[in-house]
Amino acid sequence: IGRWQGHSGVGLSELGRAQAAATATFLADHEPDIARLVSSDLPRVTQTAEPAAHTLGLELHTDRRLREIDVGWWSGLTTAEIERRDPEAFARWRAGEDVARGGGETDAQLSARITAAIEQLRTDCDGGTLLVFCHGGPVRAMVGATLGLPVAIHRALGGPENCSRTVVARRDDRSVLRCYNETAHLADVGVANAARRASVEGDVTHTGGRV
Repeated sequence: IGRWQGHSGVGLSELGRAQAAATATFLADHEPDIARLVSSDLPRVTQTAEPAAHTLGLELHTDRRLREIDVGWWSGLTTAEIERRDPEAFARWRAGEDVARGGGETDAQLSARITAAIEQLRTDCDGGTLLVFCHGGPVRAMVGATLGLPVAIHRALGGPENCSRTVVARRDDRSVLRCYNETAHLADVGVANAARRASVEGDVTHTGGRV
């Protein structure tokens, strides 16, 4: 609980599986035009996406470019452990500097990776609706880029809940944010920050509209 995950390979808890099932049902009922489903290749996200793939009758494609930000050797440590072992870098990060956490990635590198991946996946989708399952960091990076926000303030966006729904639509050759961190479909199974700390992460970013 309370450990930085990054690229670690943890899977879903019982609550995470319930959230994934509820998300799959919602998508089947409300998103009939999904043409392609792609997820991060990390287990906590592929396990979240699998019920949707089954319910929608779509093949699940994985793409490592959709992974959470790489926090290097900070992965698996608690915040207190990181602050004790790497005090200078942690202090710089906490002050808002875009440091490569644990020798991994910076926020700018994450943003560049995610926006390039989504743009290519949209093109490959050939004008249909693209459904992407990923992580909190990539969701915020995509939303920040959509809103034209400097990378330095992407962290100001509230972290999306597990299995939350974010919709970015294409309108007149530009991207428009339609909703962010929507969780009404999880009302019967619960949304709790404790669940995030228990490693059930599997946020959904849904990019719809015409390419």
